[in-house]
Amino acid sequence: MSTETGTGDAYLLYHSIGQYPGKHADMLAGLTDFTDAWAAPNGDQWADVLPKRQQFIDLWAALIGAPKGTVTTTESVTTGLMAVIGALPEGTLRGKKVLVAEDGFPSLHFLLTGLSKRFGFTLNTVPIRQGGHWVEAEDIITHWDEEVALALLTWVSSTTSHRLDIPQLVTHGRKMGSLIGVDMTQAVGLLPYDVTAPRVDFALSTSLKWMCGTPGAGIVYMDADLIPQCQPEMRGWFSQGNPFSWDLEAFEFAPDIRRLDSGTPSTVPAVASLPAMRWRMGQNTEVLAAHNRKLTAQLQAGLEGMGLTLASPADPDQRGGSLMVVLPDHIDAADVVAQLAALEIYVDNRSQTLRMSPGVLTTAAGIDRTLHALEAFLT
Repeated sequence: MSTETGTGDAYLLYHSIGQYPGKHADMLAGLTDFTDAWAAPNGDQWADVLPKRQQFIDLWAALIGAPKGTVTTTESVTTGLMAVIGALPEGTLRGKKVLVAEDGFPSLHFLLTGLSKRFGFTLNTVPIRQGGHWVEAEDIITHWDEEVALALLTWVSSTTSHRLDIPQLVTHGRKMGSLIGVDMTQAVGLLPYDVTAPRVDFALSTSLKWMCGTPGAGIVYMDADLIPQCQPEMRGWFSQGNPFSWDLEAFEFAPDIRRLDSGTPSTVPAVASLPAMRWRMGQNTEVLAAHNRKLTAQLQAGLEGMGLTLASPADPDQRGGSLMVVLPDHIDAADVVAQLAALEIYVDNRSQTLRMSPGVLTTAAGIDRTLHALEAFLT
């Protein structure tokens, strides 16, 4: 019997954990199949589980336009970035700069700060302009010179929903001779993204948010021309072309992205996220995006009508699928989130900023409920 509760009509957390109709039943069936296979004393476990991991990988590759052999699994965007940096040719970053923006995901900044001394690079963080909410593309370009060995671009910011013009930035980065990576996480699955148009060197995501999957089901993409140059520090039996080659003196990296694998791969997150991947690949991207745009326009009109300040671009073409709004200082944002949750209206906050992201379960009536409740709290 399903344990799903509520309609989700005012579920606005797609920037965090995505939901879709029937997700509970799909996940339950998928994990039950996994349990049945893994607990059967017959020796067939890997023959059942590894193909499902590959299905997960193949669906991700299809979604982002990645050629065969260029996508593999990783626990998170952070571990994926570590895998990439640890695999780059010796000296790639030494004596150079790594460029990031202040409004990127903090976890990646924490990682890069810790790696800068070890790999000998200077971390250059492009700041948010005084009084602004996000980093402007022109400021990234101003900081991006020929000393930048690697630029990590956040396609859509998790704190503002500001969307970078990736083609513009890649064009500049190629002139500078830099490696270019993209964190796709905050919009992939809602908005179309192709890792080959423009061509980037690597890209990272989780299967959470608009992908509606589970934690631990991250992916890393690497361009086919970069893969052969990489010698990953983190390596193991699954890094080989033939994982069952156990000659200790004959280790050889796989010719494709599998060289970024290491020991026995984590499969449960991929298996648990596979139903969501199948659901997502059965949807029309334009329809999903249009639904989101209609509801964010409704939400934006109501928020602006209350006199609240957006922390997201007003132009929908300059943002992802979320709207962030700054609450007045005298309002306890965490208390507002709790009170809304009591009404089955689900948002979250970062300090005084409310984050709201309508998705496939969200309805116009749910947006109305949200706006009416917020207005009552603010008066």
